[in-house]
Amino acid sequence: MVSPNLAKKKTQALTVSLSAKKLFQTVYRQQEKSKEEKVEAEEAKINVSELISKVAFFYEKIRNYVDYNEEHLYRKNAIARILKRQLVIEGAIARGNGQEISRHILIELIRAGYLPNNKIPETKIEEVANILNKYITLRELSLPRGFTGQMEKLMQKEKRELDDWILGIAASEIEGILEVDKIREVVIGNMYEYLVEHVKLPINFTAYEKDLPIQIYLSVYRTYMKFDSNMLSFILFKYYVSDWQSPSQENLEKIACNIISLRQVIEHQLAHPLLKQLDKITGRYSVFYSILNDMIVEDPVALYATIKNKPQNFSELVKKNFKKKFQKAKSLLWSAGFRSIIYIFLTKSVFAVLLEVPATKYFNEPLDKLSLLINILFPAVLLFIVILFTKVSSEENDKKVVKGVEEITLEESKRKDPIVLRQPGKKGGAVDFIFNLLYSLTFFVSFGVVVWILNKIHFTWVSIIIFLFFLVFVSFFSIRIRKNVRQLFVIDEKENLINFLLNFFFIPIAMVGKWLSNKFSKINIFMFFMDFVIETPFKVLVDIAEQWTRYVRERRDDID
Repeated sequence: MVSPNLAKKKTQALTVSLSAKKLFQTVYRQQEKSKEEKVEAEEAKINVSELISKVAFFYEKIRNYVDYNEEHLYRKNAIARILKRQLVIEGAIARGNGQEISRHILIELIRAGYLPNNKIPETKIEEVANILNKYITLRELSLPRGFTGQMEKLMQKEKRELDDWILGIAASEIEGILEVDKIREVVIGNMYEYLVEHVKLPINFTAYEKDLPIQIYLSVYRTYMKFDSNMLSFILFKYYVSDWQSPSQENLEKIACNIISLRQVIEHQLAHPLLKQLDKITGRYSVFYSILNDMIVEDPVALYATIKNKPQNFSELVKKNFKKKFQKAKSLLWSAGFRSIIYIFLTKSVFAVLLEVPATKYFNEPLDKLSLLINILFPAVLLFIVILFTKVSSEENDKKVVKGVEEITLEESKRKDPIVLRQPGKKGGAVDFIFNLLYSLTFFVSFGVVVWILNKIHFTWVSIIIFLFFLVFVSFFSIRIRKNVRQLFVIDEKENLINFLLNFFFIPIAMVGKWLSNKFSKINIFMFFMDFVIETPFKVLVDIAEQWTRYVRERRDDID
């Protein structure tokens, strides 16, 4: 269906906006550049053994299942893990050798499949080392020392948190230089400029006027790039520390002296009152810009010609690409569900099931095979049902997407009115207290209904606890894995009785699952075992095996 804006101009060529033209030009140049036959520079590349890499790649796959995270964060998290092992566990900080740690990071990333083998120039080691040296010095200057006794114990938690924060920012900066995508940078720049132009605060409300541009910038990275808190913290860190590219020793000392207050300011920005409103707006525009980017990358010349010569076909092309994107998100949903099942089983379910039999016997409760079977199968079955019944896009949603892509692409469809934010409401007061109390009661209602049903089918209290344990985790993960599909809905969900009842019973259960998941992530036994018992000796053995294969290869070359 052709949109009204385009229907009026079926016979007229449309005007592509300046920002969209910039994206067309960037994509075209990058594609033409990649087609050019060019001789690779004669420079040394980092090379690792293919055989050893397969072992390291397999290990990394297992670890990613144990430590559930979004796939786009795997490499950044791997960098942070390597840094922590090198600087904390193996004590490389004593040597302060940024060059050696840099080499370790790049080699391990190549072995794990996060970077291509024999493609990364050895000059990248120096580039990463320059970044590391800043953080090694900052870490040395920032972490408090010299306390004894009770004060030392009190400072341990703060030191660990600050250390993790610094290493997380370091990992984010290293991640940023490993893959520079000029097309993505243009998309982000276009999106930011468009939203800064159109998103406005209410009249006579100037409390967050200074914060609005940086909050829009953060929101773009949070919704379009799916940055986590460490990566967003690095953006803010650069924002507040203007000379971080190459700071002097004097400036590093000043930053270290103010590191606690700097971190507090950054965390305040990450929890800004405008955050939810902005994320809802940028979330919609992330969909529009993502679709436009996909369409241009597919064939920039053909798409530009269509807009100029056959504008009536543009909206259909948008709709077609959106459906393709939606189908891809749905297929990824099954993959995410499978990973969630493995994660829940390895880190949560196996312990719960293993505890059910001895706990039942210890408390002289009858062991019911049906309840045991239900508890084993329940996580997989519930996630399967949730994924199966994930709704598809509606005609109304499709129209909104088409209109949104036209808005950011065509001058004729550009938004005329500003997007005015609401003034954040003040927290507290009698009304909020009553609402919080009523919402708390929903926890008891939701869990009470579940317990009543389980009692009716003769679950023992031990089996009920195990079932509830599974239920809260699966409920939370079912919401989490559907996020990529839900983000493609740019219209507000219509309220009806069924949705109201589902939210009434389901959300409190999922909230408990989120809280428990955060707590359990800190005491993930499998992750602790792999990080502190397996990983360090495993990486040492991999290094030895790598050196041995290189030695054998050299001896063979001597014979030749």
